Amino acid sequence: YQAYVIWLGTVVRGDLGDSYRYQEPVTDIIFSKFPVSIYYGIVTLIITYMVCIPLGIVKAIKHRTHLDNFTSILVFGGYAIPGYALGALLVVFMAARWEWFPMGGFHSDEFEELSAFGKMKDILYHSVLPLICYLVSAFAFVTMLMKNHLMDNLAADYIRTAIAKGNTFRNAVVGHAMRNSMIPLATYLGGSVTLFVTGSFLIETIFDIDGFGLLGYTSIIDRDYPVVIGVLLITAFLILLGNILSDMLVALVDPRVRFK
Repeated sequence: YQAYVIWLGTVVRGDLGDSYRYQEPVTDIIFSKFPVSIYYGIVTLIITYMVCIPLGIVKAIKHRTHLDNFTSILVFGGYAIPGYALGALLVVFMAARWEWFPMGGFHSDEFEELSAFGKMKDILYHSVLPLICYLVSAFAFVTMLMKNHLMDNLAADYIRTAIAKGNTFRNAVVGHAMRNSMIPLATYLGGSVTLFVTGSFLIETIFDIDGFGLLGYTSIIDRDYPVVIGVLLITAFLILLGNILSDMLVALVDPRVRFK
C-alpha cells in the first residue's frame, strides 16, 4: 500500500519513473513514440470512414443484389483474417519475395537526405502494408454497422411518412435516415481514440514500426515494468477519454440527447 501511494503521488506530478532498459524517464520515451502511432491511427480512421460510410449506404439501398453479396464476401473475408496474420503474409510475399514494398520501418535509412515531397512519398510507401492490416477488420465492422442501422431506419414509419408527404426517396434517406444511422458510428468514433496511440502491438512488431505498440510489446518482453505501467496508465486514460468523447458525439448527432 505504501508503494502504491508513493507511485500514485509521482504519477500526479507527471513522473512515471525511469525505464530499466533505456535509463531514461518513461514519459520522454512514451511521448517520443506518439507521432508514429498517431499518424497510423488518424490515417486508418479517415480511410475507414471515407470508404465504409458510402459503402454501407450503397449496401443498404442495394440489399440482396450482386453488389451487396460481392462486397459482403470481401469485407467479411478481411474481417476473418487477423491483422497480424495478414501482416506476416504480406511481409513474406509482397516485401521479401516480390520486393514490391519495404520489409518494415516507418521510413528508409536515407530519409533525412530526401526533399519534403520525397519524405512524404517515402512514408506513404512504407505505410501501405501496415495500413492494409489496420483496415481489414475495421472495414467490415463499420460497413455493416452503417448498413444495418440504415436498413432499420429505412423500414421505419417516419421514412414512409416522409415519402408520402412528397419527399423523394433520396431526400428521405439523406435528410432523415442518415442522421439517425450515424448515432452508432459516433459511438464507435469515440472508442477509436485508443487507436491513435496504441495502434496494434503485433502489427507494429511485425513491420518493425517504432511506435507506441512496439514499445509496449518490447517492454513486456524485457520486463521493463515502469514502461509497462506507463503504457497501461495512458491506455486506460484514453479509454475513459474515448467514452466521454462518444457521449459528446452522440449528443451532437442525436437531438434527443442533451447534457445537463
